[in-house]
Amino acid sequence: MNIKNRLTLMSFLQFFVWGAWLITVGNYWFASKQWSGAEFGAVFSTLGLSSILMPALTGIIADKFINAEKLYGILHILGGLILCYIPQVDSPTSFFWVIFMAMLCYMPTISLSNSIAYTILKNNKFDVVKVFPPIRVWGTVGFIMAMWITNLSGNKASANMFYIAAIAAVALGIYSFFLPKCPPQNLISENSTVAQKLGLDAFKLFGTYKIALFLIFSMFLGAALQLTNMYGDTFLSDFSKVPEYENSFVVKYSTIIMSISQISETLFILAIPFFLKRFGIKQVMLISMIAWVLRFGLFAYGDPSGGLWMIILSCIVYGMAFDFFNISGSLFIETSTDSSIRSSAQGLFMMMTNGFGAVLGSSISGYIIDKYFTVDNTKDWHSIWLCFAIYAAVIAVAFAVFFKHKHNPEEIAEVNH
Repeated sequence: MNIKNRLTLMSFLQFFVWGAWLITVGNYWFASKQWSGAEFGAVFSTLGLSSILMPALTGIIADKFINAEKLYGILHILGGLILCYIPQVDSPTSFFWVIFMAMLCYMPTISLSNSIAYTILKNNKFDVVKVFPPIRVWGTVGFIMAMWITNLSGNKASANMFYIAAIAAVALGIYSFFLPKCPPQNLISENSTVAQKLGLDAFKLFGTYKIALFLIFSMFLGAALQLTNMYGDTFLSDFSKVPEYENSFVVKYSTIIMSISQISETLFILAIPFFLKRFGIKQVMLISMIAWVLRFGLFAYGDPSGGLWMIILSCIVYGMAFDFFNISGSLFIETSTDSSIRSSAQGLFMMMTNGFGAVLGSSISGYIIDKYFTVDNTKDWHSIWLCFAIYAAVIAVAFAVFFKHKHNPEEIAEVNH
């Protein structure tokens, strides 16, 4: 199997593990366990908390102490074993702590998988900007396939979803040990400073105005991603409360409708090389932010009948909103940092988007929705999505004004060297 195919399989399994349970865990929580909704939000907070704690730490370890592919494999095997234990859990509190442990293992592997792919592709003289997106797109395919397998096998409310995820995680963990070696690039020497010995070099990036500003915007965009993960399917399902829509296709197959978002990702990932080389990193990230405005705005005015096209278009736009920022952002970090802190820097990016951003999005949005947009347990989804759209618009304008980054085609070329 050639290098690109090996990395493609890694990407596929990476997101298959997540897709097997992330979208359907609500069905398991409410339908199977019949636990309360108040505690369900804590499940999604584990993604953010673990992304704050682990990616930067594991990045430091990969940069200094152990081969990245070995650390990656160990984390997936441990995470898979923990996922196997989840069906034995019989209380919401215990579920929180067990899923939190599983996410402590899983979340850092997302940034590690980027670092591993970049390292292997560069070592083999590939054009990273051209080759990486088609590899990464198979991660989205894996996520979609896992969603559909869980649903079509009748396990969307069953504990079997965690066994499906666990098998994939352990298989990926074992497989990773056979990937090309990615040894530490920033080895400790006798002349190393205390910061270097502790692996804190990447945090110096906050001392660079442009990178610090980028990481702050990453946090705010990470909050937007959390909003759509938490409320998208619930929004569509709530149309069942409207008599004229209660038996609509959108209500019956809300998860299938939402999967259009992931299908859209596969198309926009493949378009990234063209957009990056044509418009540059800043413009691509700005396009992503405008797409977030459309994502929320279209949901605000969509409905299962005359406004169905808005719901579908919102799901299509999601692919641009998600991919253009996450992948171009990852490439920005790659072009702006030294290879000696590659894993640490990618972990820092992950920490700001899926860590602080996710916690910010889940906690603040939950408070705002409960206080201002919920009456008698009924949510005013039109106002909620408009509020989110305005939030994304403010971020887009601020990013356009304050983030100074001139497009330089040679910078994109530097990713390959």
